[in-house]
Amino acid sequence: MASPLHQFEITPLIPLHIGGVDVSFTNSSLLMVLAVAAVAIFFIRGMSGRALVPGRWQSIAELTYDFVGGMIRENVGHEGRKYFPFVLTLFSFILFGNLLGLLPYSFTFTSHIVVTFALAITVFIGVTIVGIVLHGAHFFTLFVPSGVPKVMIPFLVPIELISYLSRPISLSIRLFANMMAGHTMMKVFAGFIIPLGFLGGWAPLAVDVALTGFEFVVAFLQAYVFTLLTCLYLHDAVHLH
Repeated sequence: MASPLHQFEITPLIPLHIGGVDVSFTNSSLLMVLAVAAVAIFFIRGMSGRALVPGRWQSIAELTYDFVGGMIRENVGHEGRKYFPFVLTLFSFILFGNLLGLLPYSFTFTSHIVVTFALAITVFIGVTIVGIVLHGAHFFTLFVPSGVPKVMIPFLVPIELISYLSRPISLSIRLFANMMAGHTMMKVFAGFIIPLGFLGGWAPLAVDVALTGFEFVVAFLQAYVFTLLTCLYLHDAVHLH
């Protein structure tokens, strides 16, 4: 039986080394490109008609716009509208990456910590820059909870700072761990279908079908959670509370 972790192995498709650094185009790179292409096709196809009575594609595209826009309005406020393109791009990229990974013989790039951490550190750096640009040195009052006695500030500031610096770690691990765990379980149960034969293989097959449906929900949920936390971090940077 093949290892259930074999599906996460990164395979070079176009080997390429520059200055001794491996920059090969891999199966992970291919799926990222496909995810970007799928997002572009989805929105271009959905908004190309712009009919007064929207069709199926336009309705889904508009629902996606409204869904992400609602998250920003509820968690960042009116000031968050300028960040809508970034948040929508982030949500769409993660969602389509999760969904493409559910296709047979595909690859889930969101199951790799290096990918999810790259997304998380981008959010972290971007939010920090937004906070500093908007508030200057006053941004660092974010690490001093309001109403706290002065004698407690030396103890609470390091705690707040550590909590803030741990954001990209928790954000990346949450997405990576959920995607990797789900796909591993699917592979484990799939590995029992053929060895158990025609009679015994129905049980793991039924479990795998149920897990596949569950993973579709997880694919959307993890994209939603990642985007929601991004909006909450933006709220802290914009409003400092």
